Amino acid sequence: MSNLLLIIPLLLLLSTSAPPSLGLAHQSTSISAFRQCLQNHNHSDAVLYLPTNSSFLPVLNAYIHNKRFIGPATAKPLAIVTPTHESHVQATVLCAKANNLQIRTRSGGHDYEGLSYRSPSPFILLDLNNLRRIELDVETETAWVEAGATLGELYYAIANKTNTLAFPAGVCPSIGVGGHFAGGGYGNLLRKYGLSVDNVLDARVVDARGEILNRSTMGDLFWAIRGGGGASFGVILSWKVKLVRVPEVVTAFQVDRWLDQGASDIFYRLCHYYRWQQVSTNLSKDIFIRAMPQVVTTPENKTKVMISFVGEYLGRTKDLVSYLSRSFPELGFREVDGKEMSWVETVLFWAMIPVNKPLEVLLNRKSEPSYFKSKSDYVTEIIPREALPGIWDALLKVGPCFTQWNPYGGRMAEIDTDEAAYAHRAGYLFKVQYYVWWVEDGEEAEARHVGALDALHEAVTPYVTKEPREAYLNYRDLENGVNSVEKPEWSKAKVYGEKYFKGHFERLAKIKAEFDPENFFRDQQSIPPFPHSH
Repeated sequence: MSNLLLIIPLLLLLSTSAPPSLGLAHQSTSISAFRQCLQNHNHSDAVLYLPTNSSFLPVLNAYIHNKRFIGPATAKPLAIVTPTHESHVQATVLCAKANNLQIRTRSGGHDYEGLSYRSPSPFILLDLNNLRRIELDVETETAWVEAGATLGELYYAIANKTNTLAFPAGVCPSIGVGGHFAGGGYGNLLRKYGLSVDNVLDARVVDARGEILNRSTMGDLFWAIRGGGGASFGVILSWKVKLVRVPEVVTAFQVDRWLDQGASDIFYRLCHYYRWQQVSTNLSKDIFIRAMPQVVTTPENKTKVMISFVGEYLGRTKDLVSYLSRSFPELGFREVDGKEMSWVETVLFWAMIPVNKPLEVLLNRKSEPSYFKSKSDYVTEIIPREALPGIWDALLKVGPCFTQWNPYGGRMAEIDTDEAAYAHRAGYLFKVQYYVWWVEDGEEAEARHVGALDALHEAVTPYVTKEPREAYLNYRDLENGVNSVEKPEWSKAKVYGEKYFKGHFERLAKIKAEFDPENFFRDQQSIPPFPHSH
């Protein structure tokens, strides 16, 4: 910190207001000043990549998972900083702010709209992939996880120490924990233990002043970053999490049903007779069953809708057979359908990786990029049986795609709505993700596939939340509304803010006004400071 403190007096003399658009000459001057500012911190140039560096594009593209944002049409950062120490993050924030440059912070690069590594205004990319230490304490059942670590690295670290502890987060191993946790990341343990943010004990955050805050010094900010996202408030350095207990042997399963095998009836009964909203009483919290209606090409080269019921049970298969035969007989679950394994092996199962693969596969930080688009919904009332054929027809028109219907209830219905910024708790039956992908290059292919996805989304409109139509922050979708980065407007922010955060949006904006009143941390869907006129 001594090097940092030496330049703070200089920085205080410089403007920190929202930056105007910069011409090329100004950009060159600003990036030179930014670079000199970092050098004043006595930080090595090894953590800084400029466009003239041969490694610039490989570093930039390494963690871009959506090919829509890899091409030359996507604006590139003026520089990439890859910190190896917390002080590098502090310096980047202060130097960018002093030189009227925005920053984008990337932990894993899975954000669906690429807002963590692209901007319509000149910016610095702060890539946290080198900040990925994990310190695990089995005795206290806790871990400190740096924001650049992936879920796979966290799960691997846990499995190397114990087979009776886990963490309730997502099922894609290459997701970075920084953004995933902050947005309310969920996984197949949510009915038993809630979301990732429901199991966060502490955090370290660099604020707009370049100071590092923790739970004891950040006040309401700790509430905000647990479901309100982190990019609007600062740079999350690390999380302290509470690990959860799991049996040595659990059961994973996938039961596939074509529509002509009664899948529509099964799906209807799952919603109607057992009401996913009430699974906390009708299904054990130890059971998570995801329904996945998807378009599949048959061996006869026909496209059909298949519904996969993919699940996990914290116990033995024979006990699950007995339970489901009473509670959900329509599924027709048999003992042969279940696969007993350790909890960490279920991570491989959910990621569609052969369970017999060495666990080191979880350390693969990168995934093959693809063209894709996603949307989301929340459902609070049962979708009528007569509506399902129309939804399946719209699904077929999309082509290669899937939807995920993720049940709530259980622990999700017990946690108070105001406990954290994540607002979608009791009263929700399930959350839906719609996901389409394609392989063709070009604007025409993108428009065609995105248009078909929009049509599917429109077909479901009568059966999901309304006024506003709510959405999940971690399934980022710019069609939920966008704001100007240079001159953000409160009215525009409310459009997407109330979809993502419901009644918590204004509280989040007031916290933003306290910790970042000049709105340094911002993007096209960030939370602006609450306006004084209100």
